[in-house]
Amino acid sequence: MDTTKVDSISKTASQTTDSRTWRKTDTVWMLGLYGTAIGAGVLFLPINAGLSGLVPVLLMLVLAFPMTFFAHRGLTRFVLSGSKPDGDITEVVEEHFGRTAGNWITLLYFFAIYPILLVYGVSITNNVNKFLTELMGFAAPPRWLLALILVGGIMAIVSFGEKYIVKVMSMLVFPFIAVLVAFSLYMIPYWNGAVLDTLTLDGIAEAAKYSGGQSIWVTIWLTIPVMVFAFNHSPIISAFSVAKREEYGDQAEKKCSRILASAHILMVLTVMFFVISCVFTLSSADLAQAKHDNISILDYLSGYFDQPFIKFAAAIIAFVAIIKSFLGHYLGAREGFNGLVERAYRSKGKTIDVRKLNRGTAIFMLVTTWLVATLNPSVLDIIESLGGPVIAIILFLMPVYAISKVPAMRKYAHKLSNGFVVIMGLVAISAAVYKLFF
Repeated sequence: MDTTKVDSISKTASQTTDSRTWRKTDTVWMLGLYGTAIGAGVLFLPINAGLSGLVPVLLMLVLAFPMTFFAHRGLTRFVLSGSKPDGDITEVVEEHFGRTAGNWITLLYFFAIYPILLVYGVSITNNVNKFLTELMGFAAPPRWLLALILVGGIMAIVSFGEKYIVKVMSMLVFPFIAVLVAFSLYMIPYWNGAVLDTLTLDGIAEAAKYSGGQSIWVTIWLTIPVMVFAFNHSPIISAFSVAKREEYGDQAEKKCSRILASAHILMVLTVMFFVISCVFTLSSADLAQAKHDNISILDYLSGYFDQPFIKFAAAIIAFVAIIKSFLGHYLGAREGFNGLVERAYRSKGKTIDVRKLNRGTAIFMLVTTWLVATLNPSVLDIIESLGGPVIAIILFLMPVYAISKVPAMRKYAHKLSNGFVVIMGLVAISAAVYKLFF
């Protein structure tokens, strides 16, 4: 656990107010949740979602909020169901399911999130290197040095503690949203009705040519995990839940639900506006070309509109997106790593000082992320993809399973949202596994 956390809930009990009261800290966390979920991947979302026409996009528009909100609310409730006021997800898992299951789930939790940090380390190094060489015309700096400066700079933010991490993330969200909305508005004069043709049977068949000839049902099925991971912020849910329980006590669940709902509405409105604007501007052929070239939608738009400034904006927005998402995922990866170390010490009848553990974890993350960013291995995306189904299991299935097994969670039983979350989780997991092998 982070040393900035309050040791006892009693310290804030006197400050606890009605959950309907909205505080500045609630806004900070709302933006922190947004920052963790919405990263550089949103620049590829219009390509993946709109390649087969408007039907998958409309499906995403309908399902994005309920699927994201109910799933993350369930995971939040699971963390809050622990008996320890400052117990994170790794401790709650052990409390409810036993030490052996706790060890395995903690291990899977760590290895599902940790590779994402490594991917971000590689991505930010590639992003800045491309910006310096292609856009600014500078000579390429030594990769090891560039990676060390970038990763070291982000880790410097981490050293200030959890509260500072979340504040920085919330501040970075503002320019990100501003640029996203600005580009969405910029494209409106170029909207055309061509994408509406994909709502007809002939249009669906035509669009299928650009997605490998697969049926619209297969396309919709494979779109589900795209939605799940485009809006996923499960790595920060544990830290968020603990912080709000320390602040609001018994009313934490209601407050967390309000913050989650606000964050998810903001996510869906801004991201889907951007996706729809792109889809109404570009044809399926355009999106297929962008996918073939393996470039972001903004990189493609810079050539489409013949506007070099879009390339600069694309590089900057990707840089901001990677930093804020890195910070959010770091909190989850640290929880998993700390949980593994603490369990190893506990099995030997020993304990470890939290401050020393946090420092050791930070050093481990810095060194490994720097090395991977320097080496730039090609297998990293594959490893990250393997963690997708694990994240989906923890996010969608584990909280619903806990409702039937954990007394503290029984009050959430017999709700239609539980069935919806399970169905969406199974669809997302099956599609994610399918995409790994086919």
